[in-house]
Amino acid sequence: MQTLPVIYQNAGQRYSAPRFRPKLARAALAAGREVVEKALWLYFAAQRPETPRWAKATVYGALAYFILPLDAIPDLAPLAGYTDDLGVLALAVGTIARYIDGPVKAQTSRVLARWF
Repeated sequence: MQTLPVIYQNAGQRYSAPRFRPKLARAALAAGREVVEKALWLYFAAQRPETPRWAKATVYGALAYFILPLDAIPDLAPLAGYTDDLGVLALAVGTIARYIDGPVKAQTSRVLARWF
């Protein structure tokens, strides 16, 4: 059996909604709409009961990376600070794309309309 990359190991312990929401709010303007959109797609897709456990593990691993203070590229770096986060989020989006459907995108659009 193949082991998961370090980013996904113990993702449930690293990710939590109470830590995700404040990080996303702080990052919204600095990270930009695209990063926030991907993070919300993943978040809302993971909340759905029909999303399988493996997909939720992928989401929680990506969101854990997003909220962890240690990044490959520090979030405070001008222009490049969120590129690694976007890469991880985009990889997770691609992996679970079939679970990011119309209702998930509509819910995300409503939140983005309020924030941006």
